[in-house]
Amino acid sequence: MQVLIDLHYFPNIEYFTLLAKADTVYLEKFENFQKQSFRNRCYIKTAQKVDRLTVPVVGANKGKPLRKVKLDNTTHFGVKHWRSILTAYGRSPYFEYYSQEIESVLTTPYETLFDFNFELLKLISKLLGLKIEIKATTSYQKNVESDLLDLRNKVTKTDSNTFISQQTYIQVFGDKFEKNLSILDLLFCEGPNAIILLKSQNSKLIER
Repeated sequence: MQVLIDLHYFPNIEYFTLLAKADTVYLEKFENFQKQSFRNRCYIKTAQKVDRLTVPVVGANKGKPLRKVKLDNTTHFGVKHWRSILTAYGRSPYFEYYSQEIESVLTTPYETLFDFNFELLKLISKLLGLKIEIKATTSYQKNVESDLLDLRNKVTKTDSNTFISQQTYIQVFGDKFEKNLSILDLLFCEGPNAIILLKSQNSKLIER
């Protein structure tokens, strides 16, 4: 299966459930940036609450092409986000196996949001063991060919009602299971078993 999807920051579990069904993934590079979306935010579980991590960007006005949106590296957000991730998942079973590579990319100052998210997506896909080909689009196409599943702007909420079969697993904090967090939650808690859980799940978005 070939899918076309928008590029998120540490995407949630539904997003990777969709990718786990694919052979080839095209990332939409020629859309306009959308504020208050997963393009520059993700959700992790801390001891107190579900916490949002937001990547600061420069001049991301409405209608600005995503590929031209620049990161605000003056805020040192990568270091701050890593501290939050360390606090949330430092005691998780598989943190030490993946933390070094993730920290390295997260704290590297990329120029654009797209390039930054692209590197993180490729890394997480590798750590999960996803055997997929990942490409960026070369132009914007409103309508796509029938053999390409268009998932642009479909994964929009953590509490998505399109995600119908998420498997539970043991999370680091609390008795209440929090659904559909950033893939970091599943990766650090389940390690090599994460790919098995992803492939066992489903979403209404892939029902044609």
